[in-house]
Amino acid sequence: MPASRVTLADVARRAGVSRTTASFVMSDRTDMRISDEARQRVLAVAEELGYRPNLTARGLRTTVTRTIGLISDTIATTQFAGEVIHGALDTALAHDHLLFVVETSDDPAVEQRLIEGMLDRQVDALVYATMYTRVATPPPALDGRRVVLLNSLDETFDGPRVLPDELAGGRNAAAALVRAGHTDGIYSIGGRHLIPATPDGAWAGRLRMQGAEEVLAEAGLELSGTVECAWEAADGYAAVSGLLETGIRPRALICLTDRLTLGVYQALQQAGLRIPEDVSVVSFDDSALASWLRPGLTSVALPHYELGKAAVDLLLNGDQSRAVHRIDMPIRTRQSVAPPAADRS
Repeated sequence: MPASRVTLADVARRAGVSRTTASFVMSDRTDMRISDEARQRVLAVAEELGYRPNLTARGLRTTVTRTIGLISDTIATTQFAGEVIHGALDTALAHDHLLFVVETSDDPAVEQRLIEGMLDRQVDALVYATMYTRVATPPPALDGRRVVLLNSLDETFDGPRVLPDELAGGRNAAAALVRAGHTDGIYSIGGRHLIPATPDGAWAGRLRMQGAEEVLAEAGLELSGTVECAWEAADGYAAVSGLLETGIRPRALICLTDRLTLGVYQALQQAGLRIPEDVSVVSFDDSALASWLRPGLTSVALPHYELGKAAVDLLLNGDQSRAVHRIDMPIRTRQSVAPPAADRS
């Protein structure tokens, strides 16, 4: 049979003080006249008995539970979710908060039950997140609550939103090629489409390409062409194979995801073209593929850890102003980018 929980009354009794005095000591109240000797005696007894405050009861009294909820569609089953949750967990813990993480599987009925469960447990605030950047509107049950949207494009939301800075990411990708000395023969693979069947799917691709084109224009350059395709390995393989079959030999490729780039590598290598000696390649996501591909792939990172951290930081600092907080997408430089070959025909 488990031992009964040590109560504040037990501490007060052993220390020879009133329960009120023990409560003031354990809550670190300094506005009451309590002798240092009594304070030290209470603290020593609390440690001896293994007393831990009942946070649930305290939450009922103060309406502060030091807990945060993270509710999402399918983020907990994606390969990047661990870093988002890790960033949120670390930040919550650093501020002495607990984080509850739940997943809705994009089912409105499940979402309603989970949100009700969070609110029943009196979480102080919530992060409402999605697996990829799209329009996601929190349900009415969260109206008036302290909420931060993570990865949502909902411009009607009257509060803070956290998004990856895809425009700056596109600029970083193109800048890597410009710094390497590429001036022509630059093609983009993947174009502006993430998931062509959904209207939100083009958001990341559109901003990535806009950023890349801005940097090229600033250098007096432009893309030599774009091959529109979906963002999987087979699509990248087909896109670059088709491009090469027309007789085009690109000097550099901007690929819209690492998955896509896996197929691009295969198509180039099958054609006898070397990376980066013949063709430089830069990509997005900085997934595990980027470091496993040979040569290592220079890729613009999606800042998953920083996204989770920023969302919880906003909740804890009380900033509920209506603003978009864009998180930088740094480039991870590896071996897939080099100056263009001088003797290229």
